[in-house]
Amino acid sequence: MQRYKVIRQFYRTNRKITIAKSYTLAEAQAHCSDPEASSKTAISKNGKDRTRKYGKWFDSYDYM
Repeated sequence: MQRYKVIRQFYRTNRKITIAKSYTLAEAQAHCSDPEASSKTAISKNGKDRTRKYGKWFDSYDYM
């Protein structure tokens, strides 16, 4: 079974960090579909704090 990693990407710095590993496709898609997986839609304190500190960001997934 193919496994995926979730990557957080920051627009301002073009930085990419792996935040989760060994997800199934369904798990990776569910994570990235969550409103908290993007600075544009995040409403949690953590999401808003991250946006203030680092600028715009989003989560995506890719093969491991």
